Amino acid sequence: MNMNCFLITYKNLTNYCFKNSLLIMRMWLITMMMLMTITPGSPQDYSNARKEMVSHQIERRGIYSSNVLKAMRTVPRHLFVPEDLRYLAYEDTPLPIGCSQTISQPYIVAYMTDQLHLDQSDKVLEIGTGSGYQAAVLAQLVDSVFTVEIVPEVGQQAIENLKAAGCDNVYVHIGDGYHGWKEHAPYDAIIVTAAAPNLPRPLLEQLKINGRIIIPVGTMHQVQYLELYKKTEKRVIKRRLLPVRFVPFTRDIE
Repeated sequence: MNMNCFLITYKNLTNYCFKNSLLIMRMWLITMMMLMTITPGSPQDYSNARKEMVSHQIERRGIYSSNVLKAMRTVPRHLFVPEDLRYLAYEDTPLPIGCSQTISQPYIVAYMTDQLHLDQSDKVLEIGTGSGYQAAVLAQLVDSVFTVEIVPEVGQQAIENLKAAGCDNVYVHIGDGYHGWKEHAPYDAIIVTAAAPNLPRPLLEQLKINGRIIIPVGTMHQVQYLELYKKTEKRVIKRRLLPVRFVPFTRDIE
């Protein structure tokens, strides 16, 4: 090969690599500047993810209540998920939140909420606060939510999560959910987010006439089903809905 030709080729290659390095560096700087303009956890980060969650995971599975869909689009689920798992906040799956507890799959949250047929003036009792996400969704739809969590660390984190999400009509109590929250009874609706062997009697007693309870029934070693109860003046009507998997309903055994 002619040495002059080799030198020219080498020089052209050097210039090409240098120019591409500058281009890559410029693109990297632009990307970093764009990321710096978005505060982690801000609406810009997650609003599209929430819309897609509702469209793909909830509407497509047959939930059409405009109020429920709006609540699911509004509540920032990532604020109720541990920081190291926030990139999964809007995926179609439950997630661990610590202390052997989980935040439910978005579809299940929407489905259970939808089955209660809530009105804006309603007062709702939730058993099993968890991260506070279900309570936050309910809070978008009703006048007030009273929620009971048996694990103190989980309950305290839920209080902080709800505060960060701006939920000022949710009231958290640390205690045994089997007994409900009698001081604020009766309730228009009750939702239980842990699987019990059967419906706790105190919850039925704290439900208004024509009120509804939704609860997963079963143990960890058998198929669990969501069951819907409607209390009338003469009887209680039970309807089995769909198979689910929830953490077990725990009791204060002291």
